[in-house]
Amino acid sequence: MPSAQSIAQHLPYLRRYARALTGSQSSGDAYVAGTLEALVKEPNLLESDEKPRVGLFRLFTQIWNSMPLNRTTEPAASFPAERRLGSLTPAPRQAFLLVSLEGFSEQDAAHILGIDVPKLRGLVEQAGRELAEEIATNVLIIEDETFIAMDLEGLVESLGHRVVGIARTHAEAVALARAKRPGLILADIQLADGSSGLDAVNELLGSFEVPVIFITAYPERFLTGQRPEPAFLIAKPFQPATVSAVVSQALFFERNAARGQRRAG
Repeated sequence: MPSAQSIAQHLPYLRRYARALTGSQSSGDAYVAGTLEALVKEPNLLESDEKPRVGLFRLFTQIWNSMPLNRTTEPAASFPAERRLGSLTPAPRQAFLLVSLEGFSEQDAAHILGIDVPKLRGLVEQAGRELAEEIATNVLIIEDETFIAMDLEGLVESLGHRVVGIARTHAEAVALARAKRPGLILADIQLADGSSGLDAVNELLGSFEVPVIFITAYPERFLTGQRPEPAFLIAKPFQPATVSAVVSQALFFERNAARGQRRAG
């Protein structure tokens, strides 16, 4: 049984997750309180070999899923981002939030939900499709390898988004982006003419804001420990489910950040 202190340090994150899952802080807190009450009564509900945070989220999940009401889509919540999450069917919503919001590994998220990793990936991919129906956007692909570009185009379109162009060089990327103003960019780092997708993106971000996902065989060029580092980075060869999850994550958090800026302004 983890110490009370080790449990307490994870409660703010459990409350954040509970709010996103239920659509309201009061409802989320009620489930968190229920989790803590169950834990006080039966401390052995947390397995001795579990990480405290994983065990806490697993217990919360068991309690939340035990309520029949939670096996149906929740009513719309107050804010736009929460309404989008509320529109997801329950299991994909949980999988998406555990991986994208809370940052659990696939193995830990699958353990929390009581499923295997392939099932988790399927749920995250389903969440991507459902979210895309709510936040579909125009996508620019910057990729010089034809077959990879075609794979990405098919994947993006299967999620409900629209591909407005595929650029193979720095110059093509800048021209297309300025003409089409995409809502999302998928960019490789090394392009056909020896130019850099990173340079193209940096030039574009000087004129308008857009979320960018780098999909590259050279992740070490980004992960240097120096700032700025990309928020969204996928290494080649990639899994379609990974791209689906990160696309949905990038768009969801970009919309959420924009909402926060509007409320603060």
